[in-house]
Amino acid sequence: MASRNHKTLNVLVSFLLMITLASLAHGTESKEGRPSKEHKKPNIVFIFSDDAGYGDFGFNGSKVMKTPNLDQLAAEGVRFEQGYVSDPTCGPSRAGLLTGRYQQRFGFEENNVPGYMSKNSALDGDQMGVPVEEKMMSDYLKDQGYTSAYYGKWHLGGADKFHPLNRGFDEFYGFRGGARSYFAYEEGKAPSKLELMERNFAQYQEPEGYLTDELADEAIDFIERSTKADKPFFVFLSFNAPHTPMEATKEDLAKFPNLTGKRKTVAAMMYAMDRASGKVLDTLERLGIEDNTLVVFTNDNGGPTDMNASDNFPFSGTKSNHLEGGVRVPYVMKWPGIFEQGTKYPHPVSTLDLLPTFYAAGGGDTSTLENIDGVNLIPFVKGNLQEPPHEFLYWKKDTRATVRAGNWKLMRFPDRPAELYYINNDEKEFKDVASENPELVKMLFKKIFEWESTLERPRWLLERKFENYDIDRMDHYWHKPTDENESEGKLLIRPASAH
Repeated sequence: MASRNHKTLNVLVSFLLMITLASLAHGTESKEGRPSKEHKKPNIVFIFSDDAGYGDFGFNGSKVMKTPNLDQLAAEGVRFEQGYVSDPTCGPSRAGLLTGRYQQRFGFEENNVPGYMSKNSALDGDQMGVPVEEKMMSDYLKDQGYTSAYYGKWHLGGADKFHPLNRGFDEFYGFRGGARSYFAYEEGKAPSKLELMERNFAQYQEPEGYLTDELADEAIDFIERSTKADKPFFVFLSFNAPHTPMEATKEDLAKFPNLTGKRKTVAAMMYAMDRASGKVLDTLERLGIEDNTLVVFTNDNGGPTDMNASDNFPFSGTKSNHLEGGVRVPYVMKWPGIFEQGTKYPHPVSTLDLLPTFYAAGGGDTSTLENIDGVNLIPFVKGNLQEPPHEFLYWKKDTRATVRAGNWKLMRFPDRPAELYYINNDEKEFKDVASENPELVKMLFKKIFEWESTLERPRWLLERKFENYDIDRMDHYWHKPTDENESEGKLLIRPASAH
């Protein structure tokens, strides 16, 4: 018993030391990493994929997917080895990213999908959006003299008051909802007005070709015009690929003769998304502005393997749960002359960090930002600050909640006791060590409660049955070692050929 108590004490001491150092680092970052007044404001290009699997990129080890352009971006920039989203579903993840705040702070806890909401939900339909009083990264960058454009999936509110042009963006071509076809709808055949492609405000214009390519072309046109006008620009290129529906061109499908079914289609959709990203990146080089452009690529949540055959290898979990496969995403950042090429950053970061990072890149002082949960990553990536950017990272949906503290991760469930994992040695989340660290579990459980006490109640609620679905999906894709093969290291996972 004494030995066990001594071990627990050592764990707690190490944990508290880590928190203290991280807190000191966080408190000194505000004026680090901003360009001098003489430095020209960098352009910012943000490329966002939708429902892609963590393992479905060449730079994350896939031998099946063809993503050469994003692989090159990763090789030339910084790869964040522990990049996280603030939620494992589409709408809430976007809400956190664009505000730099945990979306639960303003009631955007649950996904906003009209037709799937509880009868007791306070809001439904196109009224489910980011409150208009919440300031977005586009607003902050506009204050710094940037012209900005948003292309693709919005999913942050269908009502006019939530429209991108009312949220700091100067141009928009996309759709207000959460999913749509990759091909043009015939007139009057769109399932919902939220799925129609809209140019700026209420000018509906369906794409002439495959939507993924069309969105890239729109971004390129904006980049060319902004460069000619010699104005710093911000592009948010929000692909809906490879979110369902599973649709690809015949030409792209033909690139994967050895695959079948949804796996073949998602490979083609990923290939198209990579091609479109490459066209945008090539434009920066062609215009001679590559060296003064900050480019970021990431994804909104883990892949929904059961829906689009995406692969979150090597992690357990999928979209909609808090396992690593649900919340850890590919996360790449390139800024020539500022970030060293080919860098791998090891500490946990979040998409919440993008707003203060972009703000600092544009010359802003992040110490003036109020009520922001994200952190300016520039001084951490450059090595000016050595400690991890975050003391804690949190996730929450209904009664489920998770906290990441250093290398520890505690998950609270509605149908079983809380579980504790040491992610540094167990990123697949195979070995629950809660019973070995009861005091740490108690401390982290308390941290979750204290954080929850600062949040707003959800403004809308999904039907209860979807919570059951999320738990069942989590369990199905939680790849535990089989009892009989655990000593041999054999795991109950999909065949390697699927990766």
